[in-house]
Amino acid sequence: MFTFSFNHIAISVKDVDQSMAFYQKVLQLKEVENTASNSKTRWLALGEGKQLHIIPRPKEEVKTNKAVHFALAIADIDTFIQHLNTLRVDYSDWLGTVRKDYVRKDGVQQVYFQDPDGYWIEINNAK
Repeated sequence: MFTFSFNHIAISVKDVDQSMAFYQKVLQLKEVENTASNSKTRWLALGEGKQLHIIPRPKEEVKTNKAVHFALAIADIDTFIQHLNTLRVDYSDWLGTVRKDYVRKDGVQQVYFQDPDGYWIEINNAK
């Protein structure tokens, strides 16, 4: 049996600068050095040594749906929802009800929103 640990998420984007600005503003992620190459790919720290890699692909089409998403957990989701409201970032529950959070069967509260390229992001309060 293999033992894995999570390392990074990589997404392709049309405009690296626009995506970096979004993730830094909305999720308040800090940029870290791209130690892999001298390309225009930029990295953001997710915490605990995990990263989000923003890869420029200006001519590629991004196709996704809400089932294709990444989720980040936060202790105080209500404060984060207020942050989304302040920034006027549209969010919804799993069913698509705008400006509504959702509480799963297991009690975890969650919201979903999209980045500039249409990637879905879930923020929840799972422990």
